[in-house]
Amino acid sequence: MKSTIKPMTFLLLAFFLYACSEKPKEKTAENIQLFDEKYRPQYHFSPPQQWMNDPNGMVYLDGEYHLFYQHYPDSNVWGPMHWGHAVSKDMLNWEHLPIALYPDSLGYIFSGSAVIDHGNTSGLGKDGNDPMVAIFTYHQNQKGQTQGIAFSNDKGRTWTKYKGNPVLKSPGIPDFRDPKVSWYEQTNGIGKWIMTLAVKDKISFYSSPNLIDWKHESDFNPDWAAYGGVWECPDLFPLTTPEGNKKWVLLVSINPGGPNGGSATQYFIGQFDGQTFTAEGSDVKWIDHGADNYAGVTWSNIPREDSRRLFLGWMSNWQYANIVPTQAWRSAMTIPRELQLVRDNSGNILLSSAPIKEIQNLVESTNVIEGASFMLDHNLFQLDLEKTPEQSGSVIFSNDLGENITLQITHDEITFDRSNAGKTDFQDEFGNIHHAPIKNIKIKNVSIFSDRSSLEFFFNDGEMVMTEIIFPNAPLLKVELKGFKGENKVHYFKSIWNN
Repeated sequence: MKSTIKPMTFLLLAFFLYACSEKPKEKTAENIQLFDEKYRPQYHFSPPQQWMNDPNGMVYLDGEYHLFYQHYPDSNVWGPMHWGHAVSKDMLNWEHLPIALYPDSLGYIFSGSAVIDHGNTSGLGKDGNDPMVAIFTYHQNQKGQTQGIAFSNDKGRTWTKYKGNPVLKSPGIPDFRDPKVSWYEQTNGIGKWIMTLAVKDKISFYSSPNLIDWKHESDFNPDWAAYGGVWECPDLFPLTTPEGNKKWVLLVSINPGGPNGGSATQYFIGQFDGQTFTAEGSDVKWIDHGADNYAGVTWSNIPREDSRRLFLGWMSNWQYANIVPTQAWRSAMTIPRELQLVRDNSGNILLSSAPIKEIQNLVESTNVIEGASFMLDHNLFQLDLEKTPEQSGSVIFSNDLGENITLQITHDEITFDRSNAGKTDFQDEFGNIHHAPIKNIKIKNVSIFSDRSSLEFFFNDGEMVMTEIIFPNAPLLKVELKGFKGENKVHYFKSIWNN
C-alpha cells in the first residue's frame, strides 16, 4: 500500500539513493533509549528509527520468521521506499537486520512477498540450495509499476536483484502492484507459482513455472465488493472449515473505503482452481472493524507440522499515518495473529483472527481482578473479560487527566470512542466514533491487548476484531465495567526490548 502523498519526481532518485546509503543503527547500550519513547510499543514490532508501513516478504525458513517492511530510513514520513528487514524465532522478539532492498534505476521498492523456491524452479539457487526469492513492485512516477524479483542464497542476509528485471511489465495501468506469490499444487502432481496482484480496482491472477515467466490467468472484481479506493496488498491461501472442507480466502486491502474511514482490509471466502477465484456469497466482510489494521498478509513456508495461517498487519491508517505524534519512529505492526475459519450462530463461515499462542511467553504475572471498577498496574497487558447474559455492556479506560476511551456493546453493534483519549487534533477524523455491526454472533467474551499507544479487542476469541491506536498524555489505567462478570483476569507483559 502506498501513501496518497505524491512522491518526488524520479529525476531526484539518484539523490535519494545517495542519501539512503547509511545502514540502520544497531541496537546497543548507547542507543537503547530509542526503544523507550513515550508511545513506543513494547511488545509490538516497530522500526528502530524512521518510517514504516506495509509488512512485506513474510517467509519462514530454518527456525526464523522473516519480516520485511516498507521503510524510508531518512525520514519519519513516507518517502522513497526500501525493504527493511528483521527476523524472529517467535514473531515477537526481533533482531533488526540491515536494509534488504534499496531503490535503483527501475524505481522505488514497493510491497510484495517472498517464497522459498523449493526445487530451484527459478535456477537462482546455488550449491544445491533452494533460494529465497522476493517478488516486489518497482515504482516509477512516470513509467508506472512493474514486478521485479531478487534472490538470496544465505537465508535472506544478502540479496541480488535479477538481471532480467522487470519480470512482469505493466499493461499500461498505473496501479499494478503488491504481488503475493505462492505455490499451487495441481491434481496431476505438477505445480505452478500463482501471483495474486492488485490492479487498480480488481485482483489479477498470474501463473509461472519459474517465478520469471508470467502468464495472466483471470481477474476478480465482483460488483458487490467494497470499492471507493484502489485495491492493494492481496493475499490468497487455503483454510479448512470446522467440518474439514477446504476453502480459499482472498484478502484485499482498500484505501480509502474502509468501514470507519480511510484504509481497511476486506476478505472473500470461496474456491480457487489454479486459474479463477470464485467467491461464495455477496456480503462485504472485514478482517478488522477498527481503524488501524491495514495491508496485512500471511507468512509463507510455515512447516507442515505447524500448519497455522499466520497474519500480520500494519497498525495505522493512511488518513493520519504521516502525522501521528511520534518522532524517532513512526508506525508499528499488529499482534501476529492466527487465522481460522469458524461458523457464526447462523452457520455462516467467518474468518476469525486471534493472537498467536506465543504471546503468552511474554506474560510476567497474572492477577484475578474483582469488581466493576479497578486500577491496573501498567499499560502492557491482556485483560480478559467475560460478558454477563444481557446484550449491552461497556468498558471505559481513563486517567487522572480526564482522558478516556469507551468501548460500548449493544444488541446490534460495537462502538469505540477515542475522541477524548489525549492527542487527537493532529487529524480531523481521528476522534470519530468507530462502529462495528454485530451480525449473527453474541458477544460472550473480549480480550483487550494494550501496549502504550494501541488497543486490540478480540471478541469471542477472534470472531470479531477492532484494532485502534491512541495517544493519551498519561496511561489509561482506571477501568470501569458494565455488563461484565465481577471476576476477570489481567496478564501483564514484559517488554521485548528488555530481553
